[in-house]
Amino acid sequence: MQEPKFKITQRTLPHWELDGAVYFITFNTWEKLELTPEARQVVFNACLFFNNKRYNIYIFVVMADHVHMLIQPWLKLDNEFWSLSSIMKSIKGYSAKKIPKLMKHTGTIWQDERYDRIIRNEEEFQTYWDYIRQNPVKAALSKTPEDYPFFWQTS
Repeated sequence: MQEPKFKITQRTLPHWELDGAVYFITFNTWEKLELTPEARQVVFNACLFFNNKRYNIYIFVVMADHVHMLIQPWLKLDNEFWSLSSIMKSIKGYSAKKIPKLMKHTGTIWQDERYDRIIRNEEEFQTYWDYIRQNPVKAALSKTPEDYPFFWQTS
C-alpha cells in the first residue's frame, strides 16, 4: 500500500492536503456581501453537484456571507485525489457566475482564500459537525438546523 501524499501550498494562508483526509472548510463572500436566499440556493446546489462523484460532503451550511462544510475528496485517478483548489474552483466559480444575475450585483462574490483544516480524529470531526449544525441556530435563523433551508447533512 502506498503512503498518502502530503502537499502544502500557500497564498495568504497555508493549505495542507493529505490524500484521503476529511477537511473542515470555510469560505466567505467578498467584503461580507450578503447573499439573498436565491443566491444561497445556487451555492447550496453547487456544493451538492459533485457530491458522491468527486467528493463526499458529510455536512454543510450556506449562511448569508459564508459556507462551512466537512468534505472528503475522492480519488480522481489511480493515485491522485481531487484537490481542494479544484473543488473550490468548481463551487465558487459556478456560483460566482450565477449570483450576479440573481442579485443584480457587479463585482467580486467570493474571497480568494478559504480556511481549511485537516480533521485529525473522530472527536475533532464531531466538534466541527456540531459547530456546522448549530450555525443557523446560533444566528437565530432557525429553531433547529433541519428547519434552515440551506443546511444539509448525510443521513
